Amino acid sequence: MNIDKILAELTLEEKASLCSGSDFWHTKTVERLDIPAVMVSDGPHGLRKNIDLAENPNQAIEAVCFPTACATACSFDRKLLETLGKALGNECKHEELAVLLGPGCNIKRSPLCGRNFEYFSEDPFLAGQMASSLVKGVQSMGVGTSLKHFAANNQETRRFSVSAEIDERALREIYLAGFETVIKDAKPWTVMCSYNRINGVHSSQNKWLLTDVLRDEWGFEGLVMSDWGAVDDRVEGVRAGLDLEMPSSHGKNDKRIVEAVESGELSMAELDKCVRRVLELVDKAAEGADPDVEWDKDKDHRLARKLAAECIVLLKNEGSILPLDKKRKTAFIGLFAKEPRFQGGGSSHINTKNIDAAVDCVKEYAEVTYAQGYITDEDKTDEALLAEAVETAKAAEVAVIFAGLPDSFESEGYDRRHMRMPECQLKLIDEIIKVNKNVVVVLHNGSPVEIPFADKVSGIVEAYLCGEGSGGAVCDVLYGKVNPSGKLAETFPKKLSDNPSYLNFPGEGDIVKYQEGLFVGYRYYDMKEMEPLYPFGYGLSYTTFEYSDLRLSHTEINDDKTLKVEVTVTNTGKVEGKETVQLYVSDRESSVIRPVKELKGFEKVSLKPGESKKVVFILDSRAFAYYEPSIEDWFVEYGAYDILIGASSRDIRLSDTVYVNTDKRLPVKFDLNSNLGDISQFPEGRAVLEDLMRKTQVTGGFDDDDEEMRRLSEAMTAELPLRAMVSFSDIPVLTREYMQELIDKINEMMEK
Repeated sequence: MNIDKILAELTLEEKASLCSGSDFWHTKTVERLDIPAVMVSDGPHGLRKNIDLAENPNQAIEAVCFPTACATACSFDRKLLETLGKALGNECKHEELAVLLGPGCNIKRSPLCGRNFEYFSEDPFLAGQMASSLVKGVQSMGVGTSLKHFAANNQETRRFSVSAEIDERALREIYLAGFETVIKDAKPWTVMCSYNRINGVHSSQNKWLLTDVLRDEWGFEGLVMSDWGAVDDRVEGVRAGLDLEMPSSHGKNDKRIVEAVESGELSMAELDKCVRRVLELVDKAAEGADPDVEWDKDKDHRLARKLAAECIVLLKNEGSILPLDKKRKTAFIGLFAKEPRFQGGGSSHINTKNIDAAVDCVKEYAEVTYAQGYITDEDKTDEALLAEAVETAKAAEVAVIFAGLPDSFESEGYDRRHMRMPECQLKLIDEIIKVNKNVVVVLHNGSPVEIPFADKVSGIVEAYLCGEGSGGAVCDVLYGKVNPSGKLAETFPKKLSDNPSYLNFPGEGDIVKYQEGLFVGYRYYDMKEMEPLYPFGYGLSYTTFEYSDLRLSHTEINDDKTLKVEVTVTNTGKVEGKETVQLYVSDRESSVIRPVKELKGFEKVSLKPGESKKVVFILDSRAFAYYEPSIEDWFVEYGAYDILIGASSRDIRLSDTVYVNTDKRLPVKFDLNSNLGDISQFPEGRAVLEDLMRKTQVTGGFDDDDEEMRRLSEAMTAELPLRAMVSFSDIPVLTREYMQELIDKINEMMEK
């Protein structure tokens, strides 16, 4: 496609038309110039492609439902995400889809967000790595992705209008950092802006977000589309860098664009930028479509089961009750064992028919009894079902209860109001514990739940929403065919009120204040020294691992150099297993408020019994940096940083220290309100103040022989602003004008 030639031939009206969809899923055509339409489809863990000519825009083809992001993030496995991406890309290619709408890279600020199952983590480093790997996998097949929802889309309540009020450091370090990783590392074809406002400005018309940061700073060259219905002022959107409005606005906003260009409100050059990006996307999509590519749904179903098993997290295994002994009489209890909850509701809901149920898949391993136990339509106890379940459990040696959150508890479109599981399920668990001492609970949920039975049962398996193969995957883990290796990608608090966003979620009216700032997830629990139910990065195995031989390539580095970190991991148990080695960085002494530690690396290794492997991490300057608003950039302070190696955020096994040097200094400008202590921290300021003291013979006013009074004098003087010296001194030279001259002199010296 000769885009320059086409741009020259397009009329104003045609250009404007290309900046919005023709319907719910397609871009517009311009037949006279042979510009075809392309189709996008919801994802990101399967295809929700609309059936052609279907009256209902949500009527989708039958497809494969893979594990959702809340599950795949727990794999801590980049290769797994890339494998998933390639499978999805192949399906898109077969269905002639231009763009798969995903992945979601938003941060899990609160466990109540109804869409958390579509997002990866509370940690931006992990979220960015997982999303980047998925994007690479999909796009390696010649199909585009749409990184979403850009940005700060952390709740469903009033999602079309709410303004996320976030300070600049938190925005950069927590809510944008994952997106930045994907943009720079994986180069997604498109980015989807979010519904919400950020500090009062709609994402769809936020020039700072869509152009200054995304394009100019991060180097994004693709297309920016709106979330469906996210557009407020379409002309402002064009000016801000929003290329494509989805879905169709039935020509209304196209007309606004034309009028704005004709009146001079919008320049043709600004419009041409958007049109060019639409044409570039259409051109790319034409090369990727190939309906002759085979889509083997059975093969993808088997892959879905395999991937799901790698994501499951073992939370408790008291007395090594797991893996289950095939010879022990076992009961499967709970409706989810027969009708598993494996995906969330909303735009990512996949129309799938090939669903593994645990009660069917367990036949590969053993014969079990089954009782339904509860109903999900209403959260009330069915006494007959409860009685049947109790009797079934009583007759078994081991009772495996399948529980969690039903569809009505979490979905796109609304947020949860609490973290509790259905009362009927909690009562079921309590009653079964009374008659059977060997109880394992398998959880199906899209985000953390309160677990009041955590210390009453022998085993807990977190399956999250693991896709259509979840029933088989759970059985593979329960019976030991697969050694669980998942690690929690989010913290499980003991109760909702422990969560850092508790007092400010979901906000008041159209304002939600992110007053916890940087302290999201484990960053908060660490700083508060608060014990969570299960920490970030936690997960058990059927084997054990030992960490040893931590080595740093340097004990001291400059901030423009990289640090190589090596550690040896050994499988000290009796079965093969996988371990995720996590690297955290801690700034020993910072001049700004920083988290206790932050995840800056992770690697997953597979080890046979007795086998050892060396794990290597490479840390660049970003691993030590924080975002400094005064310079609008990342900044590394000189000093000591601890390198922490752990099996979770609360299980640090090894540590060492590196000293980071830098010749960079933040710009400092003093005024009359600056105190003596701050000024004295800098050689230039200290020299001027010492000269002042000598000339004026100013003292603290206390007897130097009195040690306690001398220390008090020094402390008080350090807090004293320069302007106060004028008031406290009867020395004639110490005027306000003279002190300003000293300030000007210090500032001038520091600029050199």
